[in-house]
Amino acid sequence: MRDFTSPILPEPVAETAAARVSHAAPVGRLSLRARGDVAPLEAALGLSLPGAIGQRTGAGGTAALRLGPDEWIIHAPEDRVAGLQEACAAIYDALPHSLVDVSAREVTLLLDGPQADVLLTLGMARDPDSIAVGEGRRTLFDGVTVILWRDTPTTFRMDVWHSFAPHVTHLLQIGSRELAAEIAAEIA
Repeated sequence: MRDFTSPILPEPVAETAAARVSHAAPVGRLSLRARGDVAPLEAALGLSLPGAIGQRTGAGGTAALRLGPDEWIIHAPEDRVAGLQEACAAIYDALPHSLVDVSAREVTLLLDGPQADVLLTLGMARDPDSIAVGEGRRTLFDGVTVILWRDTPTTFRMDVWHSFAPHVTHLLQIGSRELAAEIAAEIA
């Protein structure tokens, strides 16, 4: 069992008329690499793995996002991580794979609001609107590798490494205030 406590608390870090940015509660994360017929892994995980890069699937509180040809990130409740690892270890001989608990590596920032997509453009070259609702991508935000999940037209989750979280959070705070000032100026 992991012994890790994040110093980042799940709380709002910016709330403006443009967007709200907050830290999400901790989640279990598994990095999965596998090739071939992944049906045994799907059975062990209790969900279908998405077939195309950027697609995601979910079942029973667990979600998988395909990041590459043989790579997925899996989010699950923290108390389920060990059980998922054990279930996948049991089928390793049938399907060699790599499943690593990376829960302690990242935190999740929640971005929502009428200009959450515009807020993201302040730090990334990719158009966030090119990510369909229910999909996600690995991308860069101000040079930092992040995983961006789009939950609704105005709601995103951004997974960022702990060491970069203060930098990314600060940029999102500043961007939220700048966008809110633009909204206020348009109204005035």
